[in-house]
Amino acid sequence: MASNTASATAPNSVPVVQLSRLTKQYGAFTAVDDLSFSVERGEIYGFLGQNGAGKTTTLRMIMDIVPPTAGSLNVLGASRPRAVKRRVGYLPEERGLYRKMKARDTIAYFARLKGLPGGKAKRRADELLDRFGLGAFAKSKIETLSKGMAQKVQLLSCIAHEPELVILDEPFSGLDPVNQQVLEDMILEMRKGGRTIMFSTHIMEHAERLCDRFLMIRKGRKVFEGTLEEARASGDSTLILQTPDDPLPLLSLPMVTDIVAGDQGRYSLVVGRDADRQPILRACLDQNIRVEFFGEERPSLHDIFFQLAGTDQVERDSQ
Repeated sequence: MASNTASATAPNSVPVVQLSRLTKQYGAFTAVDDLSFSVERGEIYGFLGQNGAGKTTTLRMIMDIVPPTAGSLNVLGASRPRAVKRRVGYLPEERGLYRKMKARDTIAYFARLKGLPGGKAKRRADELLDRFGLGAFAKSKIETLSKGMAQKVQLLSCIAHEPELVILDEPFSGLDPVNQQVLEDMILEMRKGGRTIMFSTHIMEHAERLCDRFLMIRKGRKVFEGTLEEARASGDSTLILQTPDDPLPLLSLPMVTDIVAGDQGRYSLVVGRDADRQPILRACLDQNIRVEFFGEERPSLHDIFFQLAGTDQVERDSQ
């Protein structure tokens, strides 16, 4: 997990992003509900939730694109994010590039919009294209690039001005596995360069590999904030039982809340995180359930998410 190599955060440092009881309402619908969290300097912070959970609305408030209904926020020390916009790079969920413009010119153009002089913007564009394997396509028009290449150009466009904070809204959406890995590498490279990265996703595997900390949101409300280890400690545990026999009698034990059948006699037993395992083994002996393997399985972030946030889908056009 990324936190093993994360830069140490200075004690008492001011968070790069801080939200306090932020709420956004659209008429009778509450898209974001009393949300509070903070992002520390130099970390990769994941913002996790199903489609419709309120992720994009929150990021748009952080970027000062839409105003909050209530609550407060602070970005890089400013209560109005627009005041520090040149220190922030933002990749929106809705991608958009000028298709007739060349890759180099695209990156330089967005760098100039964020304050870089023309000559420096072009040099910066060339440097980024070379570093991330697109140097040979510098003079190619966007419309001639593959989807993965074009998305890489868009990401480079949002970091060309060397922002302190990079906010990426569903950056992995629509990418094939190869380009997803390329993007993961780019995010890690940005963190090595001292940037703070915040990205939203509904794909748990990316957050599990990359994030130092993450927030889980459901129907606009926070359900968890912390590290992967803290999330694992907050939920149920899963035990793996390999047996040729029927393990369903174990459901009579108070610590076993569910049994999920797997392949080739492998079963997952959901138990409370502090449950004693010995009574389960004794029950196997008493019930003539042969034990070929018995051990604990560390839950994935995907499993934890469904424990904490549930499985319902909420369809909203703006999230």
